[in-house]
This record gives sequence, C-alpha cells and structure tokens, in this order.
Amino acid sequence: MPKKRGYHHGNLKQALIDAALVLIEQKSPQGFTLSEAAKTAGVTPAAVYRHFSGRDDLIIEVARQGYEIFADLMEFAYNKGQPSALAAFEATGRAYLAFARKHPGHYMAMFESGISKNASPELALAEARASGILEKAATELSQHIPEDKRPPAAMFSAHIWAMSHGVVELYTRGPARSPFDPEDLLESGIGVYLRGLGLIKPDA
Repeated sequence: MPKKRGYHHGNLKQALIDAALVLIEQKSPQGFTLSEAAKTAGVTPAAVYRHFSGRDDLIIEVARQGYEIFADLMEFAYNKGQPSALAAFEATGRAYLAFARKHPGHYMAMFESGISKNASPELALAEARASGILEKAATELSQHIPEDKRPPAAMFSAHIWAMSHGVVELYTRGPARSPFDPEDLLESGIGVYLRGLGLIKPDA
C-alpha cells in the first residue's frame, strides 16, 4: 500500500495527474474518484484539494497536458512533411494515430471525458493550438483546389480529424473491429477523400 506523504510530496500536482492517467486507462475518465487518485499517488485525500477542486478539475488538467503533447507531435509531423503540402497534411493525420496509441490516458481525457474544450481558458488555448496545426496543413493543401470548389479549411481539417478519430475507435477500444492495419486504413481513407477533391490523381 502506498505510504501517505500528505503535503510533503515532491511534486504533488504532477503525481496526481500521473495517478489520474493510470486510473483513466483502467476505469475511464469518469470511472474513478478523487480519493482513488490520492491513494494511487500516495497522498491523503485532503492533500488533493491543494491543487484541484474536484475530479473534473483534475481531468481538465490531464486533457490540457494531452493537447500540449498532441500539438507538439502534430507540429513535428507537419514540419517533417514540408515542403510538400500534401506530405505535411498526411503526416498530421498519422500523428493523430501515433498520439492515441502512445498516450491513451490523455486521449481519453481529451475526447471521451465529456469535458468541454472551453472548461478552462488554458484548455481552450491548448486545444486551439492542436487543431490549428491541422487546419494550417489543410489550408495550404486546399490552395491547389479551384476557389469555387474549395471547402472551408476548418471543414477540410475536421473531415480528416473525424476520420482519424474513427480509426482510433476501431482499434483501441477492445478487440480490433477491422482486419486492416490502422495506418493503412487511414492512409487509404485520406487518399479517397483527396482524390474526390482532385488533389491527387486517380490510381492508374
């Protein structure tokens, strides 16, 4: 049983966030109590309130950190794909899968907790940074579409975001529901979408 360290924990706030990540993966974002987070972190329940007013407040901070990690990963993928607008755009889609696979607790807090992205100004800012990178990639790629046929960049990026999210759900929630490799499934789906917009040539 973890030793109770009360207020003397070296980094209590981060210890509680790390504990929440473990519990989110085990029980879902709404499946644990603040007392359980305290126990997992090895501190007293009363110590939790030094940093968080309740479980939702803790989940908000987990989600905020998740969006910061997500944005960093998306930005790295985007820059790696340059100078090709197409390569940069496709790379950001693959980065979504990589993030969900490597950071499942953060992913669940961000997208499956029921917490609004506007639950705090800091969370809203982090989410906007992450979504802004994909929208920037979509904007650059959509410049190759005639203006009268060009979808809004926000819609363009939302389509890819939704497709990526769907692939994650097929592969990370219980047994895989598709026999295809997730990266291949996403790549082919993006290919179909981009062909429909005339951004890549049809297969010979």
